[in-house]
Amino acid sequence: MAKHAREPETSLYAPVKAFLEAQGFAVKGEIHGCDLVAIRDEEPRRLVIGELKMTFNLELLLQGVDRMRAADEVWLAVRQTRKGRDTDRRAVRLCRLLGVGLLAVSTTTGQVQILAEPGPYKPRPDDKKRKKLIREHSGRIGDPATGGSTRQPVMTVYRQQALVCAAAMRSAPTRPKDLKARAPDAASILLRNVYGWFERVDRGLYRLTEAGIDALQRWPTT
Repeated sequence: MAKHAREPETSLYAPVKAFLEAQGFAVKGEIHGCDLVAIRDEEPRRLVIGELKMTFNLELLLQGVDRMRAADEVWLAVRQTRKGRDTDRRAVRLCRLLGVGLLAVSTTTGQVQILAEPGPYKPRPDDKKRKKLIREHSGRIGDPATGGSTRQPVMTVYRQQALVCAAAMRSAPTRPKDLKARAPDAASILLRNVYGWFERVDRGLYRLTEAGIDALQRWPTT
């Protein structure tokens, strides 16, 4: 790892140059602040700008965005790693969204891997995630969780319904069917008992546990 940390960005230049030359470009380094500029004489002439960094970071991304104003294509090149940002799907997706190419270069073999192609990109819709977001947003009562909070339980729809169930059986054991009007998922919540707040005392009859009492003190219900 120490060896990689000392490797200069120039170690990426030859592999990226060879990569572009194989596509018919004439490549030259360090032109007007760009790590490399490649031109292919055709009609119309194509100009490519490349920026090199040993690791994927914000500065490299900003450079790429700035270079897009002058180039037909922009390629960002980073050293290939096993657990670095070049393996992060979010980084690859971001490059695609911006329309810049991303290359991972092996500094030992000189192999160049294309992670993202430059050009227009529209991500594939995630309908499942979209539906989950809408369902959770619609089901929450009020706005019980402050955005940006960490290291504390999130007040989800499920937890809100569980608290409704707990509050209803504070004074006496209760049956799920009697809670359904206030908590539609009561039967599942009591059966699964994810938080350990409930225990069955008879067939179809549940009461509150000490953990449930503590939960009501932590999250008082109205």
